[in-house]
Amino acid sequence: MAPVLALILSASFSYCFTIPTIWLAKKLRLVTDSKTRKHPAHTHTGIIPRAGGVPIFLAFLCSAFVFLDLDKIVVGIMIASLIHVLIGLYDDYIDSSPYSRFVGNFLVAAIVVAAGLGIPYLSNPFGGVVHFDSIVWSFSLIGPHSILVIGDLLAIIWLVWTTNMVNWSKGVDGQLPGFVAIAGIFLGLLSQRFVAHDVSAQTVMTLSFIFAGAYLGFLPFNFYPQKIMPGYGGGGMAGLWLGILAILSFGKIGTAILILAIPTTDAVYSILRRLKNKQSPFKADWGHFHHKLLEIGWGRRRIAVFYWSVSAVLGVASLFLQGVEKVIAFAMVSIALLIFILAIDQLKLKKFN
Repeated sequence: MAPVLALILSASFSYCFTIPTIWLAKKLRLVTDSKTRKHPAHTHTGIIPRAGGVPIFLAFLCSAFVFLDLDKIVVGIMIASLIHVLIGLYDDYIDSSPYSRFVGNFLVAAIVVAAGLGIPYLSNPFGGVVHFDSIVWSFSLIGPHSILVIGDLLAIIWLVWTTNMVNWSKGVDGQLPGFVAIAGIFLGLLSQRFVAHDVSAQTVMTLSFIFAGAYLGFLPFNFYPQKIMPGYGGGGMAGLWLGILAILSFGKIGTAILILAIPTTDAVYSILRRLKNKQSPFKADWGHFHHKLLEIGWGRRRIAVFYWSVSAVLGVASLFLQGVEKVIAFAMVSIALLIFILAIDQLKLKKFN
């Protein structure tokens, strides 16, 4: 019952905090004006407030104080999330360099890992587990500490990846908050099967539902026509939180990848496409999957609901699929998506030739 109450309270906080944030963002000029502030990946028109990460973070913070014990991992998540939101606000104001944001991603991820969120092992979809805890560096710094050299490094890389991968799928009104909330709920349900890091299954489920509620409460203001954008703070923090949930319940990294099959495949395709075109993988452009759907005439509401629906279907599938079955399901979705993207590209070539 507590996780459900946490979701409701978090959504309520987020909804209430978003209203003054819209006003403040306009007053402080934390906005995107399509006429004066060009961005190759943006799909909106007019003047839209940014700073969506602020109400989402505040909703998480207030709900965490009510429902969670403030152990070192929860405090680490709070500190890391706060720093990410501040980076996001700076980007909302001046459009900061993607390289500086990338460096910030590593700082944020390192803070969470330093709080105890490493990856000592992963479930092998073909059976057994893969251990990353064979190399341990122990030292004394105001008490004894130890670092899983491989496991902690993998955790940082994973969190940086999810932060960027999810953030890239926020280009259409309502797209990101919906599928993030759905992913959070399913990761919470799946956390009941196995949890580690000295965190109880109930705590991970409550944390998951708090994350989901924070984005659900924000969704009414972001759905078409959006009154506020998630910004880099809200978009990247979604990926950070989902990456954390996947680590907290070992063996769920594969599940997170499955539920987020569209953002994952889109991110990999975008990086490869940019490298092929001899562009920086960090360079924003008009080439993501949601851009392709806009090009063939899909409306913004339809695209958002499509992302939500696929995430929900894959979330339900994750409740029943095991090991290699998840790998097969992800591969099938990815192949279908790539075929769709390539088909749209071919239609565009024929249209302009």
